[in-house]
Amino acid sequence: MTMQAPPVETARRVLVVGAGIGGLACAARLARAGMDVTVLERQAAPGGKMRTLPSAAGPVDTGPTVLTMRPVFDQLFTDLGARLDDHLDLIRQPLLARHFWPDGSQLDLFDDATANHDAITAFSGLKSARQFTEFSARARDLFDGFDAPMMQAPAPSLPRLVGHVAANPTLLRRMAPLSTLAQLLTRSFDDPRLAQLFGRYATYVGGSPYQVPALLALIWQAEAAGVWVVRGGMHRLAAAIADLACAHGASFHYGAHVDRITTDAGRVTGVTLRDGTALPAQHVVFNGDPRALATGAMGDGVARAAPGVARAARSLSAEVWAFAARAHGPDLAHHNVFFRADPKPEFDALARGDRVVDPTLYICAMDRGLPEAPPPLERFEIIANAPPLDGLRAQEEFSRCQTRTFRTLARFGLRFDPEPETTALTTPSGFDRLFPESTGSLYGQSPHGTMAAFQRPQATTPIKGLFLAGGGVHPGAGVPMATLSGRHAAEAILTGRTSTLRFRPTAMRGGISTGSPPPAGAP
Repeated sequence: MTMQAPPVETARRVLVVGAGIGGLACAARLARAGMDVTVLERQAAPGGKMRTLPSAAGPVDTGPTVLTMRPVFDQLFTDLGARLDDHLDLIRQPLLARHFWPDGSQLDLFDDATANHDAITAFSGLKSARQFTEFSARARDLFDGFDAPMMQAPAPSLPRLVGHVAANPTLLRRMAPLSTLAQLLTRSFDDPRLAQLFGRYATYVGGSPYQVPALLALIWQAEAAGVWVVRGGMHRLAAAIADLACAHGASFHYGAHVDRITTDAGRVTGVTLRDGTALPAQHVVFNGDPRALATGAMGDGVARAAPGVARAARSLSAEVWAFAARAHGPDLAHHNVFFRADPKPEFDALARGDRVVDPTLYICAMDRGLPEAPPPLERFEIIANAPPLDGLRAQEEFSRCQTRTFRTLARFGLRFDPEPETTALTTPSGFDRLFPESTGSLYGQSPHGTMAAFQRPQATTPIKGLFLAGGGVHPGAGVPMATLSGRHAAEAILTGRTSTLRFRPTAMRGGISTGSPPPAGAP
């Protein structure tokens, strides 16, 4: 595409490379604050990993499936002078997830402590219910204890965090600093199925429960505090934020492939598009995988913006199906997990770059969990964990992926009519093509190890004028975390300008609506 930069004071111009949730949250806040914001997105619509594939029943999500940590999004919309509920139809899910095991057992978890106590008592006995109550209290304490000093902080300090924990001895015991999540769960539950269930939350950040720190038990609290379905799919969230950014004056250009970020004397000067168009700016926000910077893919001048990332271990990838079909078999909720009998062989295989023939499978039944009954032809997303490309031993053929997924579900009595075709599957290599230099990893750097949280890049970089946002940046993977990263990047930019610019109201100055994005190549 060919674009000409508008005659705007360069110091006020911000180029946001990528319209994932982190880039959107940053762009919208900056536009609201009066900055001149241009978002450059190589795909045809906003959302990044919050993408869709077409089907006979409508667009199917191929990424995140529900909204959690709602206060993060309420705050974003408030900062933009709006209300979340005025832009999206959110349906809270009393039933958080339905879980199935090969032995025929089944457990529903809810957003209500009493309902969970009763369900686990019926599933595994009163002792297991008491253990669950204690584990939930631990997860809540950890979440509350680390939310402000870690997740909300733009640049968490290890010395300050150590001081925070030392001042709260109970928190130190709760975090079990010398244990992995799997070790903590083994001590917490007599029933191995419950340990398996809560260990699965390590995959939410692309890790293995046998290698992530016990601190990540707090992920359960993020889900227990509430889960909302976005009517129409999670991509509607991205479109709503993009529309608000446009209303505050931001412009979006789709099909805009940024070839490199340009610098001079250690400072950003703008970007160059693949067609040779040069766009000058003193501020660039990169909302892509930081590894693309570290490998030099975005230009040699910004390679030192994410030191160490190129050599860092990568988080998990996935095989993702997105399709429409008629489901026959077990009654599905919106969130469903079909567990294999023993989780460890699968995580051992993933660590080797292999897969097992009967993986644990997550199914999102997109049209369930709504006030109305689902249509006969429903939309489904199925996810199986997979190794990233840099650790993958061999690419899998479509037929093997199909057999592994649908033969496993058939053993639970679940089948789909029709089974999806090749176009419905995205593999690690497909994710690497969509998100360059990611090695197919969906969550950036590996979350394994006690120091992993401090090794992620942050919003500010050693390159003056270059800022980062997205799931590969602190505070980490997941839609709420990536959204917070966008806030951190916006605040870092605005802190360097006059205080009168910080989130001041501005006139609604048009832009490009993203409800119906223009064809690739059109500004």
